[in-house]
Amino acid sequence: MNNLLEKYEIVIGLEVHAQLQTQTKIFTADSTEYGGAPNTHISVITLAHPGTLPRVSREVIEYAVKMGLACGSSITPYNVFARKNYFYPDLPKGYQVTQDKDPICVGGKVSFKLKNGELHHIRLHHIHLEEDAGKSLHTNDSDDTLLDYNRAGVPLIEIVSEPDMRSSEEAYYYMQEIQRIVRYLDICDGNMEEGSLRCDANVSVRLRGASQLGTRVEIKNMNSFRFLQKAIDYEAQRQMELIEKDEKAQIIQETRTFDPNTGKTYGMRVKESMNDYRYFPEPDLTPVVISESWLAQIKAQMPTLPWEWQQKLKNQYGLSEYDAGVLTDSRQVVEFFAAVCQFTTQFKAVANWINGEIKAYLNDKSLEMSQLPISAQQLADLIELIAQNQVSNSVASQKILPQLLNEPHRGALEIAQTYNWLLENNANALQQAVNEVVAQFPDKVKEYQKGKKGLQGMFMGEIMKKTQGKADPKLANQLLIKALAEA
Repeated sequence: MNNLLEKYEIVIGLEVHAQLQTQTKIFTADSTEYGGAPNTHISVITLAHPGTLPRVSREVIEYAVKMGLACGSSITPYNVFARKNYFYPDLPKGYQVTQDKDPICVGGKVSFKLKNGELHHIRLHHIHLEEDAGKSLHTNDSDDTLLDYNRAGVPLIEIVSEPDMRSSEEAYYYMQEIQRIVRYLDICDGNMEEGSLRCDANVSVRLRGASQLGTRVEIKNMNSFRFLQKAIDYEAQRQMELIEKDEKAQIIQETRTFDPNTGKTYGMRVKESMNDYRYFPEPDLTPVVISESWLAQIKAQMPTLPWEWQQKLKNQYGLSEYDAGVLTDSRQVVEFFAAVCQFTTQFKAVANWINGEIKAYLNDKSLEMSQLPISAQQLADLIELIAQNQVSNSVASQKILPQLLNEPHRGALEIAQTYNWLLENNANALQQAVNEVVAQFPDKVKEYQKGKKGLQGMFMGEIMKKTQGKADPKLANQLLIKALAEA
């Protein structure tokens, strides 16, 4: 593929579907809860019984606007819904209610960094609202198709990018950034495995330097970052090889599916044109007007976004680009960091503890940050014990923190006192321990005095053993150097 990439350029655009995290569907009060028994979250509106009328959810509108604001899009004040006509068994009405000519959000961009730190900006064409379809189920022992309408009518935003991506890696990081934004906004859980975040990839290839786009192929319903990348790579390779074999005519505008077992894409159907859908305004829904005052209310509800947090972490807390990037992967994590920093000024230490021991514990237990047993103040108190030389860093991480997590009703200082883990920083007591260790190894003292300075670590280890790890390392080291010089 690398040889062909010197000759050809891959052009990629993504259509990302994000299921909005509302309690009810877009046009009815049916539950949107995931995992219910088939056909238990439905009503006569979902099933399109004659005479039923939909009513748009105010919360759905606000969620879509929040996504547009986060991406720098223009918000459309006058919104009309449309009917997109096509027949499929899991679409009870025989049409989908969506938006056509005037999507709720227009333009904007999504910015992200690749693994090598290179910053990319992908333009958005628009973001529009629509309802999801149901689900067709096929069992192995039957030719029948089973239909579950629980998902029918669940609210979606479709985030449509311009064809600005030039590699599967860009598509991978773009999707990750979309996931991060919707989770920060708390409008979608971003769970690709459950299908609440999925995308269609539009892939074409052209000769490098060419301005005209190649024939676009759509790969449908990608619900994994890794599979998205593999599908794009395979499809691009397939198209380039067809052109090289003078079989360009076999590249048609079609919808394909990706099989993760074979790593290949397969044709499903010829891609419909806009005319095939016969869009027209939805007569059962009145236009939604987003007033200036309503828009101002939504803006006031916006959380601090990842890139805003990154600037704050660097400017206010003095963190590095790397630490700021890791902490802002999750809104829960960065908000916990800020909460801990209300009780201590050891900002770098807080970042280290959260990115290290705390995340390790959460990953091991499969917990979210909101499920951490200890409070922000308890972690800050533990970090302060280290800063004040009351406990060593190793004792804090290996002994006090595990005990604190098991007994979250107690404080770090109380635990350290109970188990006698506080550092011994009494100079007289430490001097005695140092003198005993120096006297115990006269031969090693002579070697040290002859220039074998690496033995200092051995002496410190013995001092720690003698004091059961409670010696203040800094003070003990000072006393040791003096004792070795005078021995």
